[in-house]
Amino acid sequence: MENNKNMRSWLNNFELSHPLVIGGPCSAETEEQVLKIAHQLKDSDVSIFRAGIWKPRTRPGMFEGVGAIGLKWLQKAKKETGLLIATEVANAAHVKLALEHDIDVLWIGARSTVSPFIVQEIADALNGTEKIVLVKNPVNPDLALWLGGMERLYSANIKNLGLIHRGFSSYEKSKYRNIPEWQIAIEVQNKFPDLPLICDPSHISGRRDLIFDISQTALDLNFDGLMIESHWDPDNAWSDAKQQVTPSKLIEIMKNLKIRKQNNLEEEYKSKLDNYRSQIDVFDQNILETIAKRMKISNEIGSLKKTKNVAVLQNKRWKEVLEKMVIEGKEKDLSSEFTRKIFKAIHQESINHQEKIINS
Repeated sequence: MENNKNMRSWLNNFELSHPLVIGGPCSAETEEQVLKIAHQLKDSDVSIFRAGIWKPRTRPGMFEGVGAIGLKWLQKAKKETGLLIATEVANAAHVKLALEHDIDVLWIGARSTVSPFIVQEIADALNGTEKIVLVKNPVNPDLALWLGGMERLYSANIKNLGLIHRGFSSYEKSKYRNIPEWQIAIEVQNKFPDLPLICDPSHISGRRDLIFDISQTALDLNFDGLMIESHWDPDNAWSDAKQQVTPSKLIEIMKNLKIRKQNNLEEEYKSKLDNYRSQIDVFDQNILETIAKRMKISNEIGSLKKTKNVAVLQNKRWKEVLEKMVIEGKEKDLSSEFTRKIFKAIHQESINHQEKIINS
């Protein structure tokens, strides 16, 4: 997929002084609920009103959406508020119904993006459409699969495209519902700077109290917009209750976010510098988390050595590790001196952890 500046044309058509905001409930539940939320958001920074009509769920028996009747509610919301409307599609039948009801924005969910067959079916059904089509990242951290879905749509002569970053599933316990893996989004931006990228803080967080911080990080990393779930009564929502905010809270979040503007060369320089620093912050955090995980394994080794009365320092093993890391470091353009210092420090911290366990 070539780097095409025309991909940003649909986004530029909004002529906004702030990032694009897509807001609305996780699921359309009733006509009253849809219209009430839409009216509460119509005079805010929200430009596109979203609601799930079909809800692909992890397990059967959960609420799977109201179906096609909800499309009529979205139409009514558009007529009464002037907001564009958006919903998720997961197959060709969904696409057909969405187009018949003049849905403005269609997005492909994370569970659909994992299947090239599903994406191709949707691409074929959308062939040549002028509608805006957004692709959420797959549930697993696979950049090629994410971009592959985008390429299938682009090959179907769909030009109004964009990506939604909603985080990635993980077996590891985390404060997030889905791990942000910001470095993957950064790689997308570096490879395709003209491809619109929108953040979905609701699905990354899984908790409404984290939405502001995630949104601010996304803006610091030069994301083009945000998709935030909003419900007039979040605690009693039929799906994803914990991650939805009230319309008034969404409006407050948008007012408090810091958005960098580029009015001149000095501002442009500062904006780029801040963005690079934000990228470094992401990688620094990843480094700390990785080292912390490594130390947990060192603690396990320390406990094992204690049961067998084995010495902490194993010189042969240490020399093999260090030599291997120096070689791999050179391949990554890191000096031998730097690699040695880093891994000697990590090794010493590991020894300290194990000695503490053995001597306890």
